[in-house]
Amino acid sequence: MKNYTITVNGSVYDVVVEEGAGSGAAAPVAAAAPKAVPKAAPKAAAPKAAAGAGSIKVEAGAAGKVFKIEANVGQAVKKGDAVVIIEAMKMEIPVVAPEDGTVASIDVAVGDAVEAGALLATLN
Repeated sequence: MKNYTITVNGSVYDVVVEEGAGSGAAAPVAAAAPKAVPKAAPKAAAPKAAAGAGSIKVEAGAAGKVFKIEANVGQAVKKGDAVVIIEAMKMEIPVVAPEDGTVASIDVAVGDAVEAGALLATLN
């Protein structure tokens, strides 16, 4: 058995690795509780209207993390205007208004992880 200390995204873990009996197969690994668990900073509340308040949906085209919110509730937007910016694979991807309208709701906050097709905002 070998003991290792591993740091993943700022969390430090002590792990014990057992060597296999030469079969080439991986042996089970037991991990201890992290030494230090960083606490997530509280998210600032984004100004929201009722979720899904508008009839026109603005959906994520790719999975990623909400990097920036470009529009506010009540703001008029034109077709093609950026509403939300998603970060995926170190790229910033604008999610744009599919048509002219007024932002009825912003349904995500900066830092939220979103899947492709997730509802980000709605327009009227």
